[in-house]
Amino acid sequence: MPLSKLVSLLPHLLLSQSEPSILSRLQVEGGVDAYYGYDFNRPASATSFLPGTGTTARRHNEVTVNLASLGVSLAPEPVGARVLLGFGTGMDVLHRAEPAGDATGPDVWRYVQQASLSFVEGPLTLEAGIFPSHIGLESFQSQLNWTYTRSWMGEFSPYYQTGLKGTWRFDDHWSAQLHLLNGWQTIGDNNSGKALGTQVAYACDRWSAAVNTFVGNEGTGTEEALRLFIDTVLTLKLTDVVSVAATADAGRQARPGADAALWYAAGANVRVRLARAVAVTARAEVYRDRDGLLSGTAQTLTEGTLTLEMKPTERFTLKAEARHDRSTRKVFEGPAPDADGLPRQRPHQTLLVVGAVACF
Repeated sequence: MPLSKLVSLLPHLLLSQSEPSILSRLQVEGGVDAYYGYDFNRPASATSFLPGTGTTARRHNEVTVNLASLGVSLAPEPVGARVLLGFGTGMDVLHRAEPAGDATGPDVWRYVQQASLSFVEGPLTLEAGIFPSHIGLESFQSQLNWTYTRSWMGEFSPYYQTGLKGTWRFDDHWSAQLHLLNGWQTIGDNNSGKALGTQVAYACDRWSAAVNTFVGNEGTGTEEALRLFIDTVLTLKLTDVVSVAATADAGRQARPGADAALWYAAGANVRVRLARAVAVTARAEVYRDRDGLLSGTAQTLTEGTLTLEMKPTERFTLKAEARHDRSTRKVFEGPAPDADGLPRQRPHQTLLVVGAVACF
């Protein structure tokens, strides 16, 4: 074959080799998570939970969308990427604490769940950008959790992080992670310090365990406020019908001119599969925010949740849930303002929620 003809055919040959490979690695994903929630406090603002929390069932007495997702991913061979956008009441809460600044802040990032590049080489995986947090039991995707609403431990720890993550798989069971992060659930940064995160995890057919840490300065500007945090997660499949999960957290943050703030929490979940597509989960939790650093009020929160899940197909999940929260302080909004026009606060809230998630 003449050289000139070979050169002219080269682009077509390359295209025919590369296009199927790229197309086979591409995946489009998305879904809609909708709910109806009723808060027996009948809050005047029609919002449940505490300010800055409520990434599920935030709105009272409304049928609305908690999360509508749309994304695309490219499987790493060896380089990959994932972009996942989201809309709804959950996304509005998710980025509310983002530090505002030039080209950053909640309005800039409010629709982004994930935007990251990845590289895989043997047992090593590197990921850079915005990606799900390594901390905690619960996911931001409702269908991946045993309950519909999330625990206080989930609400007061990161759902996403920004930076560089390295994962090393030692074998089929053991793995470790190291993170270099901008901060605690933040894309923009409000100080010059960076944070480190770690994870050591074990998983097999019957049980899994992970120990997660976070160390970093969470002060504003030149303010030093070192945060130390440890999170442990254990899941155990007792039988083919009964599974349990337990979590425990402890945190400490330095405060200029004051004693360090402390918080600690523990929770337990029991899931019973009643039939192939039906399960019941009970959750109990206690969260002690001794100095009010995370919740805004020095208090102890307790919570009990009972969830009925029906999953007729892999792509469709229905959950009906009853939840009761109680605090040592009056922190939950009541039905009408007082004589000064301020919301009446109560020490408890009770919710009934029905959620439906369809995904592809």
